[in-house]
Amino acid sequence: MRDVHVVRHPLVQHKLTLMRETERSTKGFRQLLNEIGMLLCYEVTRDLPLEDVEIATPLAPMQAPKLAGKKLVFAPILRAGMGFVDGMLDLVPSARVAHIGLYRDPKTLLAVEYYFKAPPDVADRLVIVLDPMLATANSAVAAIDRLKERGCHDLRLVCLLAAPEGIERFHGAHPEVPIWTAAIDSHLDEHGYIVPGLGDAGDRMFGTK
Repeated sequence: MRDVHVVRHPLVQHKLTLMRETERSTKGFRQLLNEIGMLLCYEVTRDLPLEDVEIATPLAPMQAPKLAGKKLVFAPILRAGMGFVDGMLDLVPSARVAHIGLYRDPKTLLAVEYYFKAPPDVADRLVIVLDPMLATANSAVAAIDRLKERGCHDLRLVCLLAAPEGIERFHGAHPEVPIWTAAIDSHLDEHGYIVPGLGDAGDRMFGTK
């Protein structure tokens, strides 16, 4: 699919399989989501720009590469998106964090916003939106809508699982925003859940129903 990057690294695929298992504990699921978030972060940031700077090693001065420009922003969609944040911040500890509070109305499946907080200069930064499940894509589309309203233009989406229907809906609304995911599953069921999927990521992460 256009502008959809499926991360097929063996560690990502192995951890995803463990997360799918029904008997996986809440603690185990949360830990795996943290770990796989770090691995997905490695992939989504592999083309960040670098600039050479002057440093001194214990033996000699040299020109060496560092990240260029303003620090990036991780923007988890609450609440399940928070499962990615700690692992990604371990990898990019200088990143800023925006929070986008959305929930899915159980009847309409549409996203309802209840919270938004971002760095004041978020429009000048690369923003990586985090949402484990790209199912109907209503939450992801709404999150990108809110960020664009605030001037953001350099945007990427990271998810754990995606459904073909979700990808189509997302790129129908935001065709220029690339997606990184660990897998594209078969389809959505009548309740808007990804099949075979792994259930509700938020519920499994927090032990709720």
